[in-house]
Amino acid sequence: MSAPMLQLQNVVVDFDGFKAINDLSLTIESGSMTVVIGPNGAGKSTMCDAIIGRVRATSGKVLFHGREIQAEAEHAIVGLGICRKFQTPGVLVALSVIDNLVIAATRDRRWWTKFGRKGEAEARARAEEILETVGLAPRRDALAGNLSHGEKQWLEIGMVVATDAELLLLDEPTAGMGAAESTQTAEIVKALVGKHAVLVIDHDIDFVAQLGGHVVVLHQGQLLREGTLADIRADEEVAAIYLGRAK
Repeated sequence: MSAPMLQLQNVVVDFDGFKAINDLSLTIESGSMTVVIGPNGAGKSTMCDAIIGRVRATSGKVLFHGREIQAEAEHAIVGLGICRKFQTPGVLVALSVIDNLVIAATRDRRWWTKFGRKGEAEARARAEEILETVGLAPRRDALAGNLSHGEKQWLEIGMVVATDAELLLLDEPTAGMGAAESTQTAEIVKALVGKHAVLVIDHDIDFVAQLGGHVVVLHQGQLLREGTLADIRADEEVAAIYLGRAK
């Protein structure tokens, strides 16, 4: 029986005595949707940081297909097949939408490969596909800096998808969006599941409900509950700590 795609085993992240993550264990399977919620300071972003290698686990293990990765460099973890979108869009504002996607889709960035056309053609073909996936085909040639906030978020989701990573970490993909944009974002994210496993961090319960994935609740760096959103909504302790505050 093969190992799960991603496992966190008793992970602790300690910042000078403050345990941002405290004995956290979590499993994510290939092709799945996992949504992580929790109040501010619950450890959601730190958990992503520990997965991607931005911070080091003080103790415990982070395993990707059974391989320990908690000591790997961030770029090496990306190379294994994990890619993260941060809360604030990091698009290249002076380039067009399509060129942002082409750069993200380029597999081999060594300087001497620039003399070949095959890799560039493949990256451009992949970028054209992703334009449709994230709903930006009409904005193909627009400068990324001229996009609306929501469109920039979709472009960065597309850039993460363009890496063909097996696990996509999306940190608050609806930050700063209105209801209509959030609904469109949910459709974009749901379309990624299957080919990719997706881990979403968000605090908007309406958006979480639209995603319909497995929900994990963090509190003070620990896993408080996990299950369907209906299970989570029905839990009195979760309602008192988190859901009740969101209403």
